[in-house]
Amino acid sequence: MKKSVIFLISIMWLNAVSAQLPDADQIMNKSRELTIISSLQATIKLSITEKNGAVRNRTISMTSKSFPGGLEKRLIKFLEPADVKGTAMLIVDNKTTSDEIWIFMPALKKTRRISSSESGKSFMSSEFSNADMGSPSLADFRSRHLEGSGADNTWIIESVPVNEDKADEYGYSRKVSYISMDKYQIKKMDFYNFDNQHFKTIEIKSFYTLPEGKYMVSNMIASNLITNRKSEIIFSNIAEKVQVADSWFTVQNLER
Repeated sequence: MKKSVIFLISIMWLNAVSAQLPDADQIMNKSRELTIISSLQATIKLSITEKNGAVRNRTISMTSKSFPGGLEKRLIKFLEPADVKGTAMLIVDNKTTSDEIWIFMPALKKTRRISSSESGKSFMSSEFSNADMGSPSLADFRSRHLEGSGADNTWIIESVPVNEDKADEYGYSRKVSYISMDKYQIKKMDFYNFDNQHFKTIEIKSFYTLPEGKYMVSNMIASNLITNRKSEIIFSNIAEKVQVADSWFTVQNLER
C-alpha cells in the first residue's frame, strides 16, 4: 500500500511538472525541423568496434534533399571495403508516416524494400538501427517530460511507442532524449528494451552548423551496453545546397 501511494504521488508530481513545461511533441518536432536541409552531399566513415577491440571500417557517400511537407530523401552508397562496395540504400524520411527504405545488394543484383518490421534491426551490422538512419514519425510515440527536464539547459523527454506493434517495429520499449534548450539539438538518446533495461545509448559528439539555426549531426557514437560493441559515424567533405535532380532519389538509381 505504501509503495502504491508513493508511486501515485510521483506520477502526480511528474504530471504537474510536465504541465508547466512546453509541449514535448512540439520540442521534438522543432528539433527535427532544424535538421531538414535543402540539399547536401557528404562522405561518411562508419567504424564498428567489437567487444575484443577489433575494428571494421566502412566508407559511404551520401546525398540528401528536402521536399515540401517535411519530406527528406537520402541516397547512400558504400564505397569500401570490397565486401560491401556497391551496396546502396534509398531512405525516404516521411514526417507523419513510417519511413521507406530500399536496399540494393550487388552480390544478389537485387533491390528490395526493407519492411517496417526491420526498422529496429542493425544498419549494416552496426549498433545503429535502420530507424536511426531516419527520423521516426512523432505520431508513432507518446512523449512527455521526465524529472529534471528544463534544468541545466536540457529538455529530458521520454518517447514511448503508441502500441506493441510500433514497439516491435522500432525494437525498444522507450527512448529518452536529451535536447539542448537553446538550440534544440539532441545531445544523447538512451534506449530501453522490453525488460526496461537500458541497452543502448547514442551520443552526439559534434554538430555541423548551418544558417538559420539549422544543423546536422557530424559525429555520433552508438554504444550497446549489453554486448559492449560500439559504432561511430563521422561526416566529412560536407557540401551544402548542391544541385541534385529529384530523379537521383529513385529505386532505379540504386543499381547504377
